[in-house]
Amino acid sequence: MKRTLAALLAGTTLPPLVLLGATEPAAADRGGRPDSYLLTGDAGGSKFEGIGADKRTGTFYVSEVSGGEIHRGTVRSSVTEEWLAGGIDGRFTARGITVDRDGNVFIAGGPNAIDPALPPGLPHLWVYSRSGELLAALRVPGENVFLNDVWIGPDGAAYFTNTNAPQIFRVAPGEDGYEAELWADATGVIPTLPGFNLGGIVTSPDRSALIVAQGTTGQLWRFDLADRSVTLVDTAGLNADGLVNADGLVRRGTRLVVVRNFSRVVTTLRLAADGTSARLVRERSTDPDRVLTTAKFLRGRILYVDSKFDETVAAPPYEVVTDPFVD
Repeated sequence: MKRTLAALLAGTTLPPLVLLGATEPAAADRGGRPDSYLLTGDAGGSKFEGIGADKRTGTFYVSEVSGGEIHRGTVRSSVTEEWLAGGIDGRFTARGITVDRDGNVFIAGGPNAIDPALPPGLPHLWVYSRSGELLAALRVPGENVFLNDVWIGPDGAAYFTNTNAPQIFRVAPGEDGYEAELWADATGVIPTLPGFNLGGIVTSPDRSALIVAQGTTGQLWRFDLADRSVTLVDTAGLNADGLVNADGLVRRGTRLVVVRNFSRVVTTLRLAADGTSARLVRERSTDPDRVLTTAKFLRGRILYVDSKFDETVAAPPYEVVTDPFVD
């Protein structure tokens, strides 16, 4: 449920929310799975962004920017549920989400710790068990930190991108629970421009590097996992815009899918095994009435989050969709 900041600080809970949006059953694919998933929303409008997938259970998690709620669904049901309420554990907004091999859920907090409208000292990120138990609520080193997206590396650690600076933070269990460190700082290599810089993150096909999207410049960057060096991914052959507005990344083998939010385009690339280069395979226009942010591959399909970022006051239905294309 969503609570106002004043109510949260006073320890007061507002009345339970009601499910808003379409009530007709969603269309189904040949396997009986719905083509879209309805997210619960609030009367004041909800905006969503991140999605994480638990491949073992067929469960997915979606973050809400406007209150910090985390929603949960399964590939077999068209209706999701609110899994974690906003405001708990100091979480007033949430961005990228991923799930590790044990089913633990890692959540990036975006501007949660730097928003002047929120109390000081709030966490940058959270880790929850599959059952919803809080395992960690952490701050990372530094002050200008907007954690945008997160990915589980080959070592089992979670790697978070910082959109306000060219940095990646690593979170992993230590002697006293989960610990956060600045893993790579590419200041002087990656330019920081006004807007959303580093965002989507995946591993290269050979698992030797992290591949990170920069939405402001439309570039991909390679962070070597062995020596932490940073190089530009060669994307020769793309048009003049490159991958501007690149947000979420989805990789299957050497196919890299780039979700480009306000460009309303999904670009598919063929990525070299080591991630040093990528070549255009296809670009597809998406529904002009949607702004897709991130996506995840789950049980044979890609699930895309419709963010509602183009609406001043978001209105239902709030959805995760599998076929947002117009061509």
